[in-house]
Amino acid sequence: MKKTLKTSLLRTLVLGTLSISAALYGCGGGGSSSAPSAAAGTGGATVNGSSGGTAGTSTGSPGNTGGETANGSTGCTPTLAAAESIALFPADNPWNSDISQAAVDARSAAIMALLAQSTSSGIFTDFGSGTYYGAPIGIPYRVVCGDQPKVPVVYRANGYDGNYGSESDPGPFPIPLDAPIEGNGVGDSHVITVDVQNKKLYELYNASLEAGGTAWGASSGALFDLSSNALRPMCHTSADAAGLPIFAGLVRYEEVAGGTIDHALRFTLPKSVVSPSFTAPARHRVFGSNTDPATPVPMGMRLRLKSAVDISGYSKTNQVILTAMKRHGIILADIGSSFYLSGAPDARWNNDDLRRLRAIKPSDFEVVQMGTIVDPSLPADRMLCAP
Repeated sequence: MKKTLKTSLLRTLVLGTLSISAALYGCGGGGSSSAPSAAAGTGGATVNGSSGGTAGTSTGSPGNTGGETANGSTGCTPTLAAAESIALFPADNPWNSDISQAAVDARSAAIMALLAQSTSSGIFTDFGSGTYYGAPIGIPYRVVCGDQPKVPVVYRANGYDGNYGSESDPGPFPIPLDAPIEGNGVGDSHVITVDVQNKKLYELYNASLEAGGTAWGASSGALFDLSSNALRPMCHTSADAAGLPIFAGLVRYEEVAGGTIDHALRFTLPKSVVSPSFTAPARHRVFGSNTDPATPVPMGMRLRLKSAVDISGYSKTNQVILTAMKRHGIILADIGSSFYLSGAPDARWNNDDLRRLRAIKPSDFEVVQMGTIVDPSLPADRMLCAP
């Protein structure tokens, strides 16, 4: 994240054996590449019908670890399903827009040719069942009710990244002190909580417990009103590099099991192909290396799976994911490994099945027409930025 360099582990499964190679990526502002995380295919677990975690916690491990319980005074039970029962932003929000008929960007062919050079494989589902290096595979989240106690949030720097509190929303946040941390605190360490009663989303980046376990520390954090289309201030980060909400773009088992993903999906690309700019709905750039005006790859760029791509041979689960890519697209939200698709861990994912999505290549996508591209290094664009 931000201006640091880090090692991203590129995982491929060869005859059942995990082969790991390391590559350095420079992360942009407000969020970072998700590492060390492991995508589907690291465990080979299959759908087992388990609960997929605690009530209200997506951690990828079965059973109840002491998460949220039913609140008798409010009638709220903070289950994973409860997060799917509320609208995540209005229907006309960019995350929820149907872009299946949107115009193709005039630079699409050149951009996709560039992106194809960044990977020798296809879509990599950076989520699944089981664990990788002891941590659930994916970005976990916690669901809470409206009376969840708020705790202080202290923005600070540490050995992993800097302090971006000036661009963050002040606490306190209703994030339980036992909320799961991405990677068990190794890597980006995102922490996400959804308040299903107040319809608020709280996200932290580079998070850890502070003050003797009585507060959250983080490099950056953001609060999103799920009933509003309001964006982050111009050029301000969030818990993600692009200044976007993370939760809105995750592939979540509960919604896939319901048969429909009704929003765009979050994905990452390496620094070498990303531009130091952003386009709506993103509000923040990363310091990417691509400065070619003929092939801009800004944060917020949306790709769409081409309508001609035949998905009939895939499982029902994968067809739901692929249909979302055709209808809502995938949005570039962070620096990371090439074409890594973000999702939440769940014991019910079938890793072997998810791995079949690697047959979907960059050439199967096209760039949806982009609006204004903002480069804060240019004086005219810098004037657009909030203080």
